[in-house]
Formats: sequence, structure tokens, C-alpha cells
Amino acid sequence: MEMLRIRACGMQESRRNENSVYTPEALGTAVRDEARSLGFDLVGIGRAEPFTRERDLILEDLARGHLAGMAWITAERVRLSCDPEALLPGARSVVALGMAYQCADSSSHPDGMPRGRVARYAWGRDYHDVIRPKLRALADALVAQAGPETRCRTFVDTGPLVDRAAAERAGIGFVGKNTCVLTGRHGSYVFLSAVLTTAELASDPVVTRDCGSCRACLDACPTDAFVGPRQLNATRCISYLTIEHRGPIPAELRPKMGDWVFGCDVCQEVCPWNRARPASPREEFHPSQEAGPSLDLIDLLGLDEAAFRARFRGTPLTRAKRAGLLRNAAIVLGNLKNPSAIPALLRGLADPELLVRSHAAWALGQMDELTADTIDVMQRALAGEPDPDVREALRSALAAHEGLAPDLSARPFVTG
Repeated sequence: MEMLRIRACGMQESRRNENSVYTPEALGTAVRDEARSLGFDLVGIGRAEPFTRERDLILEDLARGHLAGMAWITAERVRLSCDPEALLPGARSVVALGMAYQCADSSSHPDGMPRGRVARYAWGRDYHDVIRPKLRALADALVAQAGPETRCRTFVDTGPLVDRAAAERAGIGFVGKNTCVLTGRHGSYVFLSAVLTTAELASDPVVTRDCGSCRACLDACPTDAFVGPRQLNATRCISYLTIEHRGPIPAELRPKMGDWVFGCDVCQEVCPWNRARPASPREEFHPSQEAGPSLDLIDLLGLDEAAFRARFRGTPLTRAKRAGLLRNAAIVLGNLKNPSAIPALLRGLADPELLVRSHAAWALGQMDELTADTIDVMQRALAGEPDPDVREALRSALAAHEGLAPDLSARPFVTG
């Protein structure tokens, strides 16, 4: 995880009036105005006090194994993320910011090729690249107003600050049962970021609303990842599995991924707070040719490392890395059972990444029908496969279609 540097920012003395006295109220107003001029749709200010409730909840999730696989989330890091004073000595205020990213899907694909869905936040440019310079500009403006002794630290998701707790305290919205921050104007389709500062700024009131009796998100989750309201078992979350998880996806969860190849929006799509929200005016977040709302899965399986990097550079999809994204593509193809994908999956059996090979084998096992020639290619792949996990995946896939090849039951599998 990237640690954004502390900005002991200073503007030239000529850019501020030394005779002026800035009150917390005036500073707060100036910060809000500057944030909006920089393109932030939401801005709120809260006290830089410890997030004790969030600390205890995250530590409980960690102890229960709900964050297993994310090695960077340690008890020490959790305590750090919930302690503004530890993140920035002398911190007094946190400026929480939101930038809306919802936009319409106007794409059409008449070719009928199997495609996988991409979470809405990843349709355009990487939001880190869009937001980070704006945060730094806001920090500079704050120092120019408050004085060069003011210090700031900026966070855009990759830093250790618990951004949802900061947004809730600053009045941007409230954390819903789906663990997303729900805002009044833009629902939950909002990128969060923050500036922690030693300046004293007037705080905004906390939003007192909640989800009431609604449990649409809890009931709609394809993998039953919600333990309860505002409690997520990340190891079952499709977003975690398709983006952050680096190993094989548990076999029992693969069919439940449906056609999600990168991320998942189900718990946001069913949320009443996301109905009839305005589209983001920011061109950077609109669908791009490289990413967009969906991906051609057969084309995706044909990308080597260089082509993967060239195509997805500057988009969030690089987060999954090539092996992870092609692993996901194989799973979705297995779920779609489209026979046009079989040649691409057979090529996947020779991929340099064992993660791709094993999931391509699984996908072939999900197909309704395979020809004898396809079975023969799979048997030869098994004979030459050096990895035991991939061999097991191939054995299972072949066993699912053994009736199509009489010799499969008449001879033992080759172990390589």
C-alpha cells in the first residue's frame, strides 16, 4: 500500500496577508470553496480525534479472519489508521472529500462475444491519478491561508486513514449496511479522499440518518459476504476476490461470481440511495476504450504481459495484475458456458501463469459439451503439466466429461 507523504507545504509569503486573522469558521469556508473549485463534489470537515469504534470493529474482523489474505492489514496498521495524531502529529481537523463517478453505460456489443462486467468505478481512468494532484493543490491552498507552520497529509484510499469513518464524521454521509458511505446527492458512487491538517477548522454536523429496515444489499450479495449490517467478510466478497486476492478463487465461490470479471456493484445497484442519481461530469471517469463497463473475455485471454500493461495502463484494472484478470476471465467463461470460448480456454492451458492454467481447466469442466478433439488437447496438457494443482484441475475437468472419451475410464490419468 502506498504511503502518501506528509506535506509540510508552504506557499510564498506574498500569497497571504500577514495581517489577516483566520478563524476556524473562515478557514473552513475557504477550504470548502477551494475543494469545490478543484472539482470535488462533496466536502466536509470533522475533528481529528481517534476513530475508536472503527478501530474496535476492524480489529474484531481481523481476529475473525474476515480480512484474511490482505497481509497489509495488521493490528498495528489498524490502530495507526484510526489514530489521526499518529498519522500527523498535532492533527486537529480532517477534511473529507468525495468525487462522484456514476455515469451511464451507453456501450453496445452486437458481435455477441462473451463479456465480463467491470465495476463502475473502474470504467475510466484510475481515480488515484485524478484525485491525488487535487488533494495536494487543496493542501497547498490551506497552508497559504493558515500559514506556513501548518502541516497537511493527504490520503486517497491507499494511505492508512479509515476514509469511511472520516467521511461519516465530517458529515459527507453515513455508512450503510453494505459498508459503503451513502451520500445525499450521489448515493454511494463516490470516491473518498481526505486531508489531515494541523489547522483548526470549524466542523460540520454528522449525518444522523441510517438504512432503517432496508436489507436489500444484504439479501442480494451473490456470495453471502455480509455477516450482518455493516459487517463484511472480505474473503467472500467478489470485489476482493477479483481484485485483491492473488491466489486461486475457492471453487465453491466461482459459480456465484456470475459475469463479474473485475469488482462487483451488486450491493450498490440494489441500494435505494443510488436511484436516479446525477451522472458525474468528469470525463476521466466515463467509459474508456481500454476498460469500460465490460470486457471481451476471449480477447482478454489472448493478452500477454506487455499487451496487458499497454492496454490497461492508467486504469484501475492493473490492480488485479494480468494473472488475476485472466483468472477471472476464465471463471466467467466457465459460468457463461459459451462454446465459442473453448479454443481460448484451451490456449489458456499453456499460459505461463499456473493461476490462469488451473482456472482455464476449471472453466472447460463447466462446459455443457466438449468434443473428442478438445478432450484430447486437455489430456495432452495434463501429461505435460508440471504443477500439481493445475494437474488436479485438469483431472477434475476431464472427469466431468469422461463420458465423451471412453478411454478416460479405461486408463489412469498421466501425472506428468
